[in-house]
Amino acid sequence: MQAIVLAAGMGRRLGDYTRNNTKCMVPVNGVRLIDRLLGQLAKQKLQRVIIVVGYKGKELREYISNRYEGQVNIEFAENPVYDTTNNIYSLALVKDKLQEDDTLLIESDLIFSDRLIPIIIDNPYPNLALVAKYETWMDGTMVRLDEEQNIVNFISKDAFDYADVDSYYKTVNIYKFSREFSKNRYVPFLEAYTKAVGNNEYYENVLRIISMLNSHSIKALPIGEEKWYEIDDKQDLDIAEAIFADDKDVLRKFYGRYGGFWRFPQMLDFCYLVNPYFPSRRMKDELRANFDTLLTEYPSGMKVNTLIASKCFGVSEPYIVPGNGAAELIKLLMEDTEGKTGFIRPTFEEYPNRYDKTQQVTFVPQNEDYRYTANDLMDFFADKNIRQLMLINPDNPSGNFIPKADVLRIADWCEQRNIRFVVDESFVDFSVDYATNSLLNDKTLEAYPHMAVMKSISKSFGVPGLRLGILASANKDLIARIKKEVSIWNLNSFAEFFMQIYNKHEKDYLKACEKFVIERTDFEQKLRSIPFLRVMPSQANYFLCEVLQPYKASEIVIYMLKRHNILTRDSSLKSGLNPSKQYMRIAVRNHEDNTQLVEALKELK
Repeated sequence: MQAIVLAAGMGRRLGDYTRNNTKCMVPVNGVRLIDRLLGQLAKQKLQRVIIVVGYKGKELREYISNRYEGQVNIEFAENPVYDTTNNIYSLALVKDKLQEDDTLLIESDLIFSDRLIPIIIDNPYPNLALVAKYETWMDGTMVRLDEEQNIVNFISKDAFDYADVDSYYKTVNIYKFSREFSKNRYVPFLEAYTKAVGNNEYYENVLRIISMLNSHSIKALPIGEEKWYEIDDKQDLDIAEAIFADDKDVLRKFYGRYGGFWRFPQMLDFCYLVNPYFPSRRMKDELRANFDTLLTEYPSGMKVNTLIASKCFGVSEPYIVPGNGAAELIKLLMEDTEGKTGFIRPTFEEYPNRYDKTQQVTFVPQNEDYRYTANDLMDFFADKNIRQLMLINPDNPSGNFIPKADVLRIADWCEQRNIRFVVDESFVDFSVDYATNSLLNDKTLEAYPHMAVMKSISKSFGVPGLRLGILASANKDLIARIKKEVSIWNLNSFAEFFMQIYNKHEKDYLKACEKFVIERTDFEQKLRSIPFLRVMPSQANYFLCEVLQPYKASEIVIYMLKRHNILTRDSSLKSGLNPSKQYMRIAVRNHEDNTQLVEALKELK
């Protein structure tokens, strides 16, 4: 068997990365694509590897030179018109060699698991295409399969239909052709096609014609959860570096993204702190039905969005300001504060990160579960001369929860001392008795004008992509100052529409919260069955777990990501946690996902 590698393209979409080198010379985590590929092929005892070069072909030849002497026999073919042709011409240049042996056909802009080449070689079927179930990040050639994994249709870009994506597979651009297939089927059609249509085409078009003859000449081999990525632009390169990072860098590359994990195929994200049961299908359908309008029309300004937020959350207009996520409002609120501020750690660090470190007074619970009460806070901060007290309730990552009556005791304590009391209740709807625990109502706000209530709508409402948050307070001067600082169009149309229609779906939301509380209880019991986790009680949508010997949190997190494509959070370095111990924060997802995580953890012995 031999391999043909297509490496003639210019890779324009990679910009500066391909200014002086062809695409396969781009390094991923310090290893060039061509070196990774040739290293994988060298293990297969191939007769030869033929590389079709074009753009910067001389540089590629010189780089490879004798690097693989004694490992694999490398030959080159050149496409001198790489800038005016496409990959069908590059393959046509080696059509004679294609007919001399069974062949692996591989595109050079791929990065993939070491297991893929042995998988396709060892499969007994002679003509095979590796395919992956369609994901939103995929572009290029799509196929449909029959029940026997025969490729029955190659989907052209013009024929691509998003309504049919559940039936699509993406070609991985790794093929196996028998000598007989190349000689008697593929090459004759290749010659006829290029003669009729020209050379600025793709070699897959020939396969599409063959599949239309209903000959079942080509089978597909789905790769399941094996890792691969096609690198066409800078974003592809960034994602590929995260997927294929080594143990030392993998967590830094994933955590450093702060989201966007939907770009990673089939990954389960247990860092993701949202409601798994809301929005309801009915609400999503209403959003979809208005998609075109929301995409193509401007949102309203602050005046209208304040009115809609008031209606949605039951707080008077002068008392509420909607934000582009809570993060926008957190920044402005912290900038509006002077003097010492009391913080509780461990906690959500966005608040202290936005505040002068020299003006922070920190309370750390002195117990192994990081529990604290209203009395603990009032006793600790009584003599600290603070001007503001910050409470996240339930807290992140501990899950500690102070009941509403006790929160109001703190609010009264702050009123008497002229202390601004900021309560972030982004997770309160996950608590037991969720329907009565919120502080978001005029009566409560007016009783405690020194209190401000922050809520991230992303968390409990399950819509982080909308970027929506609210700040409420009976201190109308504070709300007016915050409104003045935000952009007049700080919300997008989708976030505005969500608030507009929410009240129609509020019953579904309450049912979702009820369902969540039941699922959290079940998940907690399952997590407690894992011998190396000590699970702390939580009223939020996550659990803080102490990792026990013999494991470290980073080892478990890396294992879960590499082995099971599940992303979890190593919280060991979080400020306020015992530095001599190891911790993970594990989000609560739906029952199926939670069960999958527990079963994966059980595989660790």
